[in-house]
Amino acid sequence: MKNKIEITEDAQNYIDDLIKKDESDYFRITVLGGGCAGFQYKFDFDKKKNDDDILIKTNKISVLIDKISLGLINGSKIDYVDELIGSSFKVTNPKASSSCGCGTSFSL
Repeated sequence: MKNKIEITEDAQNYIDDLIKKDESDYFRITVLGGGCAGFQYKFDFDKKKNDDDILIKTNKISVLIDKISLGLINGSKIDYVDELIGSSFKVTNPKASSSCGCGTSFSL
């Protein structure tokens, strides 16, 4: 399985600013069971890499994702959008059969 997650330039810039403020080394993406559609995305910051983490480096940031989560979102595009209703990460996951209105949970 090729580790492929696209992180847009807008998302990279936003994450880079947050990592500097948080004084962390990594942006962590996790997929958890739950949410209104079955799975939900969790975005966090971390200072250490775990043994089961896959490291994805861009020109600006280092992203950690565990192997199980990567299997659920491999091929996804992560963007950062700033809209009238608020700003948030937007994940376009080709494996998701449906997602909820809030955009933070999905089902396969």
